[in-house]
Amino acid sequence: MKPPPPEALPGGAGLWRPVAAARGGGWATAAALLLVVVSHLAALLVRRRLRRGGRIAQPEAVAAAPAPASASPGSASELEGLVTEDDLRQLVGSLGVGAREPETEGWEHVISKGNDDVSYRVWCDKPTAGPPKYLSITTYERCSTEQLRDFYMDNEYRMEWDKTVTKHEQLQYDENSGVEVGRTIKKFPLLTPREYILAWRVWEANDKSFYCFIKECEHPLAVRQKKFVRVRLLRSGWCIRKIPGRDACQITVLHHEDNGMNIEMAKLAFSKGIWNYICKMNNALRRYPQHRSPSVSILTMQRLTKKFPQDLEAAMNASLPASQTTAATVVPSTRTSPCKLPGKKSSRQMIASGLLLVGSIVCLSRGRSNLGAQLAMALFLKKAFKQERESGSSTSRGKTNVTRSRR
Repeated sequence: MKPPPPEALPGGAGLWRPVAAARGGGWATAAALLLVVVSHLAALLVRRRLRRGGRIAQPEAVAAAPAPASASPGSASELEGLVTEDDLRQLVGSLGVGAREPETEGWEHVISKGNDDVSYRVWCDKPTAGPPKYLSITTYERCSTEQLRDFYMDNEYRMEWDKTVTKHEQLQYDENSGVEVGRTIKKFPLLTPREYILAWRVWEANDKSFYCFIKECEHPLAVRQKKFVRVRLLRSGWCIRKIPGRDACQITVLHHEDNGMNIEMAKLAFSKGIWNYICKMNNALRRYPQHRSPSVSILTMQRLTKKFPQDLEAAMNASLPASQTTAATVVPSTRTSPCKLPGKKSSRQMIASGLLLVGSIVCLSRGRSNLGAQLAMALFLKKAFKQERESGSSTSRGKTNVTRSRR
């Protein structure tokens, strides 16, 4: 199935259309910006008070079990055609080729960080039009492939640790084909919530490796709502395998998504926040064994998981030594990047960060800003965030020195 053309993707002229040049337009823009800043700061203050009281609200989880294919409007044959073995073969080819030497195949290196528990490397492929594709390799120490698979597929648990996911519901599944369809709502700061209608399928190989392919789809039970922006392009797949000779496993992810966000703003947000997100994910993974009994997502996945095709596995085993050796030798950089615990910010820092965030979104999302202006704003934001981190680290060092001097 060919992906939709860029002009049909959400977030075009309707979401980031330029502001009309008219008399008084500047005052209207300033008033709207001020309203957004005030509302954003008010929400932050409310959340801080709720956290102090220990009564922060949790997103509503869906307790109902997913409907089988016979009880839902979509037929089993329609579900079977959403994710096929052809998708799996294409995924295996992409991961097997691209994960070995990404730089030699045109992938641009983004970041490479790691610590004693997790290491993360990611590359980016920028097409001539549309959002970039990302290829990432994450290694988790002291973790089995089964635990990492369950963690990634547990949508109910994700709503507890990933605050961008506000709701998830399983719409339908088919035990014959192993295809499952679900609906997820994600909320990003200052943006309309995004709605994901996705179909996925999981395969298990003989060596306890797992493969999953996810793609966008439509479903009769998911009626379009004006309060959400439906994501029309998402192609994602991953492979979880054990690293030979080590108590560790590795997940290789190939992800391509257009959620309607300004491309430059999305790339900047990714590069600035992805490592903190990986650290947060790692912390949630370590707590996962103490989690409650298996959720609906895990119970359904265990019934639907299919065996990896034997002919494809035989073809992979024939060329496995080189790829396995390369996968096992993917190590983080020698300089570790520990996961920092979030510290408290002063009201002045909150206001400055809020103004910087809103101003950057407005400047980068205006349709009339040219490439030079967007690049200048991106460089300004990079420098500003760097200065903020340096000031924060110097402040913490100063507090440490004062404490030591008092002792």
